[in-house]
Amino acid sequence: MTVKIEKQDKNIVKLDIEIDEKTAMNEYNKSCRRLAQRVNIPGFRKGKAPRTILEKHIGSEAIQRDALEYMLPNIFAKAITENELNVITEPYLESYNFEFGKPVTVTAKVELRPEVKISQYKDLEIEVEEFKNPENALEKELEDLANKYASLESVTGRQTAEKDIVMMDFEGSANGELIKGGAAKNYMLDLAHSNFIPGFAEQLVGKNIGEEFTINVKFPEDYHDEKLKGQDAEFKITINEIKEKKVPELNDEFAKKVGPFKSFDAMKEDISNYLQNVEKNENEKRSSAKVFETVIGNMDVDIQDTMIDREANALKNEFMQRIQQTGVTWEQIIKREGQDKIWNELREEAVNRIKNSLLVAEIAKLENLQITSEDLEKKFNELAAVYGTDKASVMHELQRNPMLIQSLSQQALSQKVTKFLLDNNKIKFIKK
Repeated sequence: MTVKIEKQDKNIVKLDIEIDEKTAMNEYNKSCRRLAQRVNIPGFRKGKAPRTILEKHIGSEAIQRDALEYMLPNIFAKAITENELNVITEPYLESYNFEFGKPVTVTAKVELRPEVKISQYKDLEIEVEEFKNPENALEKELEDLANKYASLESVTGRQTAEKDIVMMDFEGSANGELIKGGAAKNYMLDLAHSNFIPGFAEQLVGKNIGEEFTINVKFPEDYHDEKLKGQDAEFKITINEIKEKKVPELNDEFAKKVGPFKSFDAMKEDISNYLQNVEKNENEKRSSAKVFETVIGNMDVDIQDTMIDREANALKNEFMQRIQQTGVTWEQIIKREGQDKIWNELREEAVNRIKNSLLVAEIAKLENLQITSEDLEKKFNELAAVYGTDKASVMHELQRNPMLIQSLSQQALSQKVTKFLLDNNKIKFIKK
């Protein structure tokens, strides 16, 4: 076997392979025996038809294709190994010439991993916009926690107020027709945090229990229903009940109720530590993102369109799986956003993913960063913690899904490279 390598544009390599006649015919004869076991030829038992009869029955081209299917994987693997080709796709056959009495010639192409050159990735000074919790972050957390445990109590003897929760019946109409889905009985609405049409909740203030009245509103111009965009509408309202939110007092008793705290001060300290961790984690996240962005800016790489399209299609499939859970269809997204816009955004994100992946691989190679069994062990334990299971269950799932091990390995390597970059560059936090 002889192999001629020709590097072409966009990281494509052409393989011109010549297979000697003896090897090709040996494989051809094997295919004859193999195919004879699968086909029914009148007058012959399976596997007993002579080669000439088999060729006449299914054609020599079909036998040649079968022989190539069995030969080529090993031939391609040998060609790739001997020529040290860093491939990212399986070779694809472009043409072949299989003539008896002559060597078989095959032309195939394969994509290579893009060559990466980084001018500098260490000893950089990188400015990162520092994240700081608002000064009132602790007070806000305490307020939110108290509101979470607030109770609703019915009130009488007064009209509705801006911060009330009301139970109401409503029926809406526009252009003289009832609005589809625009009616409900005993619906609960928080007047202070309403997501209804602008102006709806405000007109419910100052009303009495049992009062029936009509309000007028205008649907927004960007409303999701084409028939109602910018349309005037009226709603008939009946207030059934007024509820008032009762927020508990922040004290030792409240702290014991919401968690394993002996006092309010202990709960306050726990929330304060949580906020510090939020700040720390966010700044680590920003530092990692900025150092990658900076080093990628120092990276020279030519990424082929086919590679970008494959990654964009993978992103599209991930996106479609997510939106299926929301009840939205891909067709609806296309109609709303436009196919060209969405595809361009997917390709842009694909380029970012590819560059990050190439950067991780290149830094790991340059600095000899490798994944150890301890690194994988840590990822297995993290996965078990995320899903609330034990390590044995995780290992069982990994045996069923080898791609998951590859994904975890890539994550571990990415974390190792990220740590290396953070340790070997100077991060300077700047105020927003």
